[in-house]
Amino acid sequence: MSLSPLDWMLICTGALLVGLGKGGLVGVGNLTVILFAMVFPAKASVGLLLPVLIAADIVAITVYRRHAHWGYLWRLLPWMGIGILIGYFLFGVLSDLVVKRFIGGIVLAMTLIQIARLLAKRFGKADFAENLPHSLGFRSILGVLGGFATMVANAAGPVGQLYFISVGLPKMVFIGTAAWCFFIVNVVKVPLQAHLGIINMDSLQISLTLAPVAMLGAWVAPRVVQFIPQQLFTFAVWFFIVLAGGKLMFF
Repeated sequence: MSLSPLDWMLICTGALLVGLGKGGLVGVGNLTVILFAMVFPAKASVGLLLPVLIAADIVAITVYRRHAHWGYLWRLLPWMGIGILIGYFLFGVLSDLVVKRFIGGIVLAMTLIQIARLLAKRFGKADFAENLPHSLGFRSILGVLGGFATMVANAAGPVGQLYFISVGLPKMVFIGTAAWCFFIVNVVKVPLQAHLGIINMDSLQISLTLAPVAMLGAWVAPRVVQFIPQQLFTFAVWFFIVLAGGKLMFF
């Protein structure tokens, strides 16, 4: 696969953003999909990006290993497993556009539900506000959607972030729990994407070249995250969730 210097600049920038996002600068990695799509076909970019994501995940789980909340993780992962299997069987059937619109629509819908929950809390419906994010229906929908999104488009970030911020995880616990969640599901995806043919020897050569760039970003990000106040962090998470959902839905 022959790449121009401009192509390498775009995908190296994307890999660096992956690392920064995995390291705790939530949302910046959303630009990676766009940068990779400028160089590779959409479905091919999914397989190229996966080893890069895992490389950044390894740094993230090392840095934040003491901050993960495994209770919330185990509640979500089985549902994500179901979504991964659905994505695996539908990968060759669905078009990129259909997948993008579906994921973006669900993310925006679940965001509206979260806004309704916060309004309910403000106007005295505390039981609804407190119980919804912890309900079986809420986590099962987000889990299946997240698994599906990560299998077909490496796009589970906004979905997982929506769940972890909705249940009220503090900044460091949020980052650590998300890091372990995506590391586990990304490793599970490797044999499935290899079987689909989107991970192969040609793609691995590029992926392994980009992996150190992603790891550098994941190493740098925690040095910045520690200075971000919790309130600003929460606002940034919601901002990028809505931004990502809108981008998938309308662009």
